[in-house]
Amino acid sequence: MEIMVAVAITALMGGIVAVSFHTSFHAKEQVESEIEYYRMLRAAMSRMTREIGAAYVSDRYDPKKYRDQNDRPSNFIGLKDKLTFTSFAHQRLYTDAKESDEMVVEYSMKTSTERGAHGRMDLIRRENPLVLGNIDRGGTEDVLFEGLKRIEFSYWDTDKKEWDDDWDTRRLERKTILPTRVRIKIIAADENGKDREYMTQTRIMLNTELPRYN
Repeated sequence: MEIMVAVAITALMGGIVAVSFHTSFHAKEQVESEIEYYRMLRAAMSRMTREIGAAYVSDRYDPKKYRDQNDRPSNFIGLKDKLTFTSFAHQRLYTDAKESDEMVVEYSMKTSTERGAHGRMDLIRRENPLVLGNIDRGGTEDVLFEGLKRIEFSYWDTDKKEWDDDWDTRRLERKTILPTRVRIKIIAADENGKDREYMTQTRIMLNTELPRYN
């Protein structure tokens, strides 16, 4: 009887220790997942504010090659859920790379192509270091933030003193100007599965067109 009681007590203690370890590992994984979520969110916000803040449009192009502002290699095409623009924030990653500080950047939402993603929406960043032609094409894509529900861009109109849902420098009335500020809003599910809004703003430093050389 004493042996049976001892075995039962040992088994009970072992079960308690196993449950404790399982709970600890589960809590550790959950905390690490939350940390990675917010790290990815901060990195995405930080990168977007830096690159949008260095946006520009330029009139320094060959008018014989590019007929008008619709074709020129630098533009700022902002929609409510998509933003394509030229920026001076390019970082060269390789020595002697034939690249400058200029690049084309695009932020948009796309369905993930990863196996097991189950229709997950991601924030996609497209970058093209060659500012030579149509900014709607070319470059490479990478995921900036996973599990996005919605992204919203707003553009501050200094004259109207209000936020606009779009801003397109291909239009004649906005050919030479950029919004002074851009507001970025990301809607994503938090660790409890509830939708939360994360918002920031960035100021565009060069909000007037770079003129041609005399």
